[in-house]
Amino acid sequence: MILTLPQQLYLLCYTVDKGKFQLDNLQGRGQLLRAGALAELARDGLLDATGGKVIRKAGKTPHDSFLASVWSDLPDHKPKSWLQYVHNKAHTAEKPVRDQLAAAGEVTVSRSKVLGLIPSDRVTVTQPENVRALQGRVRATVVDRSDPASIPLEELALAVFTVELEVTCVWSRADLRTHKQPLRTLAARYDEIVPGLRKALRDSYLASRAVGGGWGA
Repeated sequence: MILTLPQQLYLLCYTVDKGKFQLDNLQGRGQLLRAGALAELARDGLLDATGGKVIRKAGKTPHDSFLASVWSDLPDHKPKSWLQYVHNKAHTAEKPVRDQLAAAGEVTVSRSKVLGLIPSDRVTVTQPENVRALQGRVRATVVDRSDPASIPLEELALAVFTVELEVTCVWSRADLRTHKQPLRTLAARYDEIVPGLRKALRDSYLASRAVGGGWGA
């Protein structure tokens, strides 16, 4: 199965060694998935980001239902700020991407109750070795000090977005300190290609973190 960018970002938040999605890597994941969809739409030429704002471009509706829903949200007459398209529907982003992964056999979903009272879904990755390989590939984008101009947009997005959300199963605090300059270089490169999206993701994440929100069902 060829995973979409949102599907890859969903899986990147899985802590393989503990066999679960840890709470600190769930905060802001709805925004992360929508930003991933926007990045994929940008890669496919279905939106324009000139001037740091976004507008939908004419084209064939994406086959993937989540990408199609995000694309349909975008303005088609006047460019607008990225932030509302990353933030406002973030709480609705997780379930459709999770359900896609479940349908493809990449995750399983089991229903349980927290403290015997509160319904909760437990999501488990079925092929953790693939997630570990994906995390390693994202880290290599930075650790190998590749020329930013040679890195595909999708790979840039995976690295840059997981840094902005401080996804700890990809980047430790020590990593962020050690690779501070290469990460800045990659972020600047991404901003050249899709101006405004990375900052909108970070702003949305920080706003959600401040009030203890940022994830959905």
